[in-house]
Amino acid sequence: MKNLNVAPFVKWAGGKRQLLSKIKERMPEQYNDYYEPFVGGGAVVLELQPENAVINDINKSLINAYTQIANNPDEFLDVVNMLDNEMWDDGKEYYYSIREHYNDKLMREEFDIELAALFVFINKHCFNGLYRVNGKGLFNVPYNKSRKASVDKKAIVETSKYLRSINIINGDFENACRNAQAGDFVFIDSPYAPLKPTSFESYTKEGFDVESHRRLANLFDELSERGCYCMLTNHNTEFINELYGNKGYSIDVVSVKRMINSDASNRVGEEVIIYNY
Repeated sequence: MKNLNVAPFVKWAGGKRQLLSKIKERMPEQYNDYYEPFVGGGAVVLELQPENAVINDINKSLINAYTQIANNPDEFLDVVNMLDNEMWDDGKEYYYSIREHYNDKLMREEFDIELAALFVFINKHCFNGLYRVNGKGLFNVPYNKSRKASVDKKAIVETSKYLRSINIINGDFENACRNAQAGDFVFIDSPYAPLKPTSFESYTKEGFDVESHRRLANLFDELSERGCYCMLTNHNTEFINELYGNKGYSIDVVSVKRMINSDASNRVGEEVIIYNY
C-alpha cells in the first residue's frame, strides 16, 4: 500500500512532478521489477513506490544523500536541522560559507552524513534548486534568499523506510539496467537534449553529450529487444525525434512549464513521452 508521506527531498532540474499524471496513465498496467537509471529528485519512484526497484544516478553527492537518508535518517535530520538552526542573520553569507564547506568535502570525496545534509541544505537554499558545477566539479549556484526549513521530518522518516527496501546504486546508466529482463519496467528520465543544438550543458561535470544520447537510444532499443517495458522523457527536439522515431515506438508530445530558465517568458515548452508498448 502506498505511503502518502513518502516524498522527494530535493528539487531537481528536469524533475517530473508536473508530468506524473501523464506518466502514470501511460505506464504498463503490470510489470515485474522497476528500474530508473537517472533517478534525479525521485519524483516518479517515490510516487509509484514499486516493491522491487533499482534506482541509479551518476551524481555521487545525490546518491550519497539517498543512501544516508535510507540508512541513517535520524543522524541526517540532526545535522540538517543544525544547519537550518545555525543560519546567520545574513543568510547570503551563511549560504556561501556552507557552500564552500560542501565543496571542500566534495574535493576530499567525503561522502558521509554531513555531506548529505550539506547537499540537501544547499539544494533548498540555492537558485531554482539547480545542481550545477564548474569545470573543477565545484558547486557554484547562488543563494535563493530562502530561510525555510530544508526538510520535513515525517517525510524523511517515511521516505527512509521505503528507500531501505530498494537497491540504490551510483554509476553509468547502462550498468544500472544490466539486469533488466522481460516484463520489467524501465523509466528513463534522461538528461535533457538542448533546445538549441549548440547548448549542451551538464548537471554533473561528466556531462551528457550527443554521443551519450546515442548510447542511450541504443540501450532503449536493446531493452526493447529483451522484452522490457521502456518509457523515456525528454525535450521535443528534432534530435530526440531522430533518435527514437521510425522504430515503432509511441511518441506523445505534452506541454510543460520549465522552471529552470532565466527567461521567464520561455518557461512553457513541449516534452515527449516515448514508450515501446
